Amino acid sequence: MQVLYFAWLRERVGAASEEIDPGGAATARELVERLVASEPRYGAAFADMAAVRVAVDQEMCDLDTSIAGAREVAFFPPVTGG
Repeated sequence: MQVLYFAWLRERVGAASEEIDPGGAATARELVERLVASEPRYGAAFADMAAVRVAVDQEMCDLDTSIAGAREVAFFPPVTGG
């Protein structure tokens, strides 16, 4: 699956996107847990999960949303505007 990172998440992970095998992760939250356990850069990116939003196949959702069959998961900070 394609995993996309935006804003400061991209900076901390060191990539805008990457192809990842979800490795049995059933939800976006489990995917984050798997990533955090794999490398320190993910721990830095996902240290404050209250400041992370997720979209699965370009639809905003919560972290407990299933990623089964998903082609894309995107992580980004809350959007602010003016």
